[in-house]
Amino acid sequence: MENMSQTAQLLLANFYIRGLGHFKSYWDKYSLFYNRLKNIEENEGGLDKFTKSYKTFGVNQFVDGGIYCKEWAPGAEAVFLTGDFNGWNPFSHPYKKMEYGKWELFIPPGQDGYPPVPHGSKLKVVIRAQNGELLYRISPWARYVVRDEDKVNYDWVHWNPPLSYIRKHPSPKRLKSLRIYESHVGIASPEGKVASYKNFTYNVLPRVKDLGYNCVQLMAIMEHAYYASFGYQVTSFFAASSRYGTPDDLKEMIDVAHSMGITVLLDVVHSHASKNSEDGLNKFDGTDSCFFHSGPRGNHQLWDSRLFDYANWEVLRFLLSNLRMWIEEYRFDGFRFDGVTSMLYHHHGIGTGFSGDYNEYFGLHVDEDALCYLMLANHMIKFLHPECITIAEDVSGMPALCRPVAEGGGGFDYRLAMAIPDKWIQIIKELKDEDWNMGNIVHTLTNRRHEEKYIAYAESHDQALVGDKTLAFRLMDAEMYTNMSVLSPLTPVIDRGIQLHKMIRLITHALGGESYLNFMGNEFGHPEWLDFPRKGNNESYHYARRQFNLTEDHLLRYRFLNAFDRDMNKLEERFGWLASPPAYVSEKHESNKVIAFERAGLIFIFNFHPYQSYVDYRVGIEIPGKYKILLDSDAAEYGGHQRLDHSTEYFSEEYPHNYRPNSLMQSNSQTNFSQQPRRCHKYCIEVYIPSRVAIVLYNVDIQK
Repeated sequence: MENMSQTAQLLLANFYIRGLGHFKSYWDKYSLFYNRLKNIEENEGGLDKFTKSYKTFGVNQFVDGGIYCKEWAPGAEAVFLTGDFNGWNPFSHPYKKMEYGKWELFIPPGQDGYPPVPHGSKLKVVIRAQNGELLYRISPWARYVVRDEDKVNYDWVHWNPPLSYIRKHPSPKRLKSLRIYESHVGIASPEGKVASYKNFTYNVLPRVKDLGYNCVQLMAIMEHAYYASFGYQVTSFFAASSRYGTPDDLKEMIDVAHSMGITVLLDVVHSHASKNSEDGLNKFDGTDSCFFHSGPRGNHQLWDSRLFDYANWEVLRFLLSNLRMWIEEYRFDGFRFDGVTSMLYHHHGIGTGFSGDYNEYFGLHVDEDALCYLMLANHMIKFLHPECITIAEDVSGMPALCRPVAEGGGGFDYRLAMAIPDKWIQIIKELKDEDWNMGNIVHTLTNRRHEEKYIAYAESHDQALVGDKTLAFRLMDAEMYTNMSVLSPLTPVIDRGIQLHKMIRLITHALGGESYLNFMGNEFGHPEWLDFPRKGNNESYHYARRQFNLTEDHLLRYRFLNAFDRDMNKLEERFGWLASPPAYVSEKHESNKVIAFERAGLIFIFNFHPYQSYVDYRVGIEIPGKYKILLDSDAAEYGGHQRLDHSTEYFSEEYPHNYRPNSLMQSNSQTNFSQQPRRCHKYCIEVYIPSRVAIVLYNVDIQK
């Protein structure tokens, strides 16, 4: 183990001592990573040079105006470049064959140093396949592709403007508390059309900032031919989607976000690729393989897409360079890796339930080449750009995926807590309010390896799609169309939906992880699902939009949910509970439907009971002092019933309760209840907790 860090050796020794039987698996994975990295260093002049290949592959212009072209097409018999610049002559500009399936072409500058391939001109790579067929392809490294309205396929456009966008603002420092606004540029407008980068820059980013989110996670940026794929069927990996605007428009958008202190993450899809061949990677050189596994292994049976061969040297070059290009050319601050579960296992997670048994994470069913690629990707990102953030979308719970590579881990910073939204759906769908299990809720929100960071979320884009339902829709359904006006009576359905929507989001935010995520529009209970234009809906854009305007109408109750979401985020920004140690849960009372916990010096109290309120309810605390209400979901500005007096002071009492040394006592109740103070459990603060209310208390003495 001489080449492994001391920390990694200790970690693996710990696995060995614990008798888990997986020492060899961890060592094998680290050895594969180390040897592959060593080979890159020895044969490619180092990781830095290897991952800069986006500057040499594809079509790149030299300072003198000359054009250098390079492709990897191991199955090709000959390669040519054609386009507007040579009158679409398919054979006038042949590439020279190099070693290892590479091809190169140099086109000298024209008179007076003018580039022979002008900016904005169209190009194609011509491949003569082994059977003699001529194939017209878009370079896998193309930076800009566009599609005319009357065409099916995309065209490759040479992007090299004489004056490219120059960024004006530095990237934000690495965030301690990550509050993510998951976004899609194309739907980020109330209008039924494809919205633009410009629209997002000037209309959505200020909204994100006002809501208290400090990070935007952008979906569907890598070019994809089919809009309704939500960006998950990528055709051109190096091209920013042209349907929203130009590459410079995206650069400006990211720069403006940085000026607001907002971190920008890219939803990167390296788990699979579109099957398109005319304007995608598939069969680029005329063979079934090239970038992908050949045969059945190269096809994802559920996604109907191609699967990368992560053991292939040139695939590693392509994917690692792709990540680096998005960081260095566009200034993205990191990535959310999509479909990590599919990458990690040969079965791709299909028909597999993960129970947490360690045998599920080790063995021949693990795709060690894919895991090695993820380790290389995270190592490269942290080595070259240590401020960048990486997130894994993994439903399996692979151990150590979010531990440093030097420890034998996958190297990710965060993983998505994917069990949490599923739990909320299951509870709302299957249980009556009085049957909600407090222990089960707490278990789901806290059941994580605390040495790995998790991103908690009540719902993401998955729950917003047509065929599924958002939490707001599950809670209020059809009444969202008829009873969300303040001029109409507050019905039991709308009242319940509004109150639970706030409580679910706050408890998920405060208890569920070390980061928080929300999909755009869900914060205010967007009243409609998301459905992209397709044949099944007559190519309609009616549902491919976000009606932000609803929050600006003071006659609609959506503004209450919007205000609560904003203040919840602002409170986290002030106290930083996401970056604090895990919460101490002092109570999860089944019959009372009360959950109480402490985190970041705050006390969070939730009464999920549908109708029972409590007077002088004892809550155990760690730090004595005087407490006051900081956030109250029952406040008028959040659509609540105003049952709590915010001037009330709660004094701690030296009376142990719920395994805490002190407890709180309310100075005056100011309620209509005449019940006697409740008898305590063994250890104890006394608070009035109305039904369906979440309260956050702070220690006045400490804040002074």
